[in-house]
Amino acid sequence: MTNPSATARLAGRREWTAFTVLLLPLLLVSMDVSVLYFAIPAITEQLDPSATQQLWIFDSYAFALSGLLITMGSLGDRIGRRRLLLIGATAFGLASAGAAYATSAEMLIAARVLLGIGGATLMPSTLALVRNLFQDDKQRGKAIAIWSGAMTGGIALGSVLSGVMLNHFWWGSVFLVNVPAMLLLLALVPVLVPEFKDPAPGRFDFLSVPLSMAAVLPVVYGLKEIAAEGFEPLYAGCLLVGLAFGYVFVRRQRTREDAMVSRALFRGRGFGSGVGLNTIAAFAMMGSAYFTTQYLQSVLGMGTLEAALWSLAPSVVIGAAAPVSAALAQKTDRAYVIAGGFVLAAAGFALIALVGTDSLWLLLTGAGVLASGIVTVMSLVSDMALASAPAEKAGSAASLLETGQEFGGALGMAVLGSLGTAVYRGDLAAADPAARETLGGAVAVAHRIGGEAGGQLLALAREAFVHGMQYAAWGGTALLLTAALLAATLLRKPTARTPANTSTPADTSTPANTSTPADTSTPAGTSTPADTPSPASV
Repeated sequence: MTNPSATARLAGRREWTAFTVLLLPLLLVSMDVSVLYFAIPAITEQLDPSATQQLWIFDSYAFALSGLLITMGSLGDRIGRRRLLLIGATAFGLASAGAAYATSAEMLIAARVLLGIGGATLMPSTLALVRNLFQDDKQRGKAIAIWSGAMTGGIALGSVLSGVMLNHFWWGSVFLVNVPAMLLLLALVPVLVPEFKDPAPGRFDFLSVPLSMAAVLPVVYGLKEIAAEGFEPLYAGCLLVGLAFGYVFVRRQRTREDAMVSRALFRGRGFGSGVGLNTIAAFAMMGSAYFTTQYLQSVLGMGTLEAALWSLAPSVVIGAAAPVSAALAQKTDRAYVIAGGFVLAAAGFALIALVGTDSLWLLLTGAGVLASGIVTVMSLVSDMALASAPAEKAGSAASLLETGQEFGGALGMAVLGSLGTAVYRGDLAAADPAARETLGGAVAVAHRIGGEAGGQLLALAREAFVHGMQYAAWGGTALLLTAALLAATLLRKPTARTPANTSTPADTSTPANTSTPADTSTPAGTSTPADTPSPASV
């Protein structure tokens, strides 16, 4: 038996070109999360949506995306990841055109749902294909690092692209820009990207599809609403309903041979830990973004486009963080690099905790340090989780990673947002009820009052918001330091012990003549039927 890393086929120019093509749908899907930030005033003027419809224009995309990730990951393993990618690209392009030329709020909501469905096929397909294209540990780690950085940068880029497009074109242009990109993807993927799929997938478990959606959607909805509106019995009920369906879903996956989520995924060392740590990283990333975007606009008084442009500043260091962390992980135990990423992110939160009401550069520095640490963690734990999963289950593995990110992001906004809001409301206990609800409400009340009284209210509200942000940042710091300790403890490679009377490693499950690295659970270069391009790719 040979060392998988030694026999893994190195990716060449064709694979790296294919990888570059796969970054295109990733950028577009992540940008669509924030692309409506500038467009909503123009959409409101043209389509006249109700308050509820306006909410669904925003949220329907994220709900469809998060609810179908698990299903689409499993489907890609069965029908082929390239085929699912092409189906998703077609749906995404058609839905983008439909959204661009929507003539009613209902039509736009329907198009956003279709965009979410298309996005749910694109996200796990791209990450799973990266796992299959790069069999060498070092190359795969580098590719996933770039993938993670592109995904993080795409969210920030979406709002900026939206502002630029709206300065020159009508609101539908923010969606129409997706169409030529999808056409390019449809032309290049069949030529450059080989097909990969599970050679023996078993029957598709149709009942698990609604069960997975019933588990994911109520929880995501409840967390998002708690972050936006505060704790209410209805939203708590949504969480309980989702958790109940989640229990039923997990029981079904544990008892069926043809489960949608294969139990083989969790046999590899590091997969479950990787999903959990990735969820914590998303918690920190979205929890911090909840405050930094409001700080730029409502505390410093920036316009939306100006705030979006400033929010791109941390991306300068994010771009270097992922490749550097991937290189470090090749030289030392990745457990310590992941733990270091959490410590770096905690330092970023600590800097944000020191921000005052006029601390733009301190905020941007803290956000940049935090984002660098988070991208370090996300890229390494994603690589670890995918490498430890069977290659034929790469789609399911990728979908679980991304579903964890959706949960983590929603939970981060809910928990840290609720903590900051509680402090804010406590500081403004004697203020106008509308001003006490949110900083945006306080800004509106202060402008309505005007004069010295309005200025004093605005100053108090800004100080209260910053005070709440500081408490939330210290909470995030404590969480990330705890995550660093867990990563260093749980992910550390076991030390091989050699008994005095034999030269055989202590782990007797490994044949004596096997040259295997210390972490034997990472079959990154193992050549399996699923790693072999199917005839469709020839």
